[in-house]
Amino acid sequence: MSPYILCTLLFSLGLGTTVTFASSHWLLAWMGLEINTLAIIPLMAQHHHPRAVEATTKYFLTQATAAALILFASTTNAWITGQWEIQQLSHPLASTIVTLALALKIGLAPVHFWLPEVLQGLDLTTGLVLSTWQKLAPFALILQMNSTNPALLTLLGVLSTLVGGWGGLNQTHLRKILAYSSIAHLGWMIIILQFAPSLTLLSLLLYIIMTSATFLTFKLNNATNINTLATSWTKAPALTAMVPLSLLSLGGLPPLTGFMPKWLILQELAKQGLPITATIAALSALLSLYFYLRLCYAMTLTISPNTLTAPAPWRLPTLQSTLMLSLFMTAALMLLPLTPTALALLNP
Repeated sequence: MSPYILCTLLFSLGLGTTVTFASSHWLLAWMGLEINTLAIIPLMAQHHHPRAVEATTKYFLTQATAAALILFASTTNAWITGQWEIQQLSHPLASTIVTLALALKIGLAPVHFWLPEVLQGLDLTTGLVLSTWQKLAPFALILQMNSTNPALLTLLGVLSTLVGGWGGLNQTHLRKILAYSSIAHLGWMIIILQFAPSLTLLSLLLYIIMTSATFLTFKLNNATNINTLATSWTKAPALTAMVPLSLLSLGGLPPLTGFMPKWLILQELAKQGLPITATIAALSALLSLYFYLRLCYAMTLTISPNTLTAPAPWRLPTLQSTLMLSLFMTAALMLLPLTPTALALLNP
């Protein structure tokens, strides 16, 4: 792809998200979401592989459906109440439709089926953008809506944590495992949204940091399934020693960064008198932890067979920049001591 076209697409990707961030009017927010979708589609299909084209088509259809639902619901709300403001979405039908449409956009259960299939067809860099940057604009809209049905949000969140845990158990492809991991993390964020929106933002930020570290590691190792992880130690021994820790951080084990959002969310749910919801979320985290441990085992405790179809992965100097990987990896492992600071910032 030409660098000029790539720069234009990346600029449009940023512009779409920024427009949605800055908007208080449903039409402007919808326009930002559309710019965002149209900018990432050429990036997804740039390799002209049949799987990439199939993934792009699935993504386009789901995002177009969600955008049409948002436009329909916001128009219905304006017709009934005369309000186009995002924070004035007061009609229950319009509010429910918009919530489900935004859930479809980010891939919450039970409308998550497109996410693992789409991520499986993409390269790791575009998959990283889809798993992190593309979640920001819909989350900005969910945070701005005041009249969302609390029972619907709790149901979406609990379902997502369970589906994200169960779905990843029998997967062997890393991108599908990361897709189910994404669904589970989004479920945690949605559960706590109605009680502490600032905790949702903190969880989203830490999720982006940990997922970026994981995606960039797999990209450096050129790994797309569990079997190829066994060759990682020959390419980057130091990194292979750090990656299990970043995966356990994604699983939410102390004393790593990923423990912070789970700890604070469970604490807030207990304060709100929802022990059953907190218990289900905590148990679903154990399911996710199992497939992170599978990845750790494959990466550090197994030796690959001698007959590999891939090129010999010897320790040659890599041409990829590792600065971003180093920053994200450090943040994914060492931010737990900053919990008091995060709490002070979240509750001024």
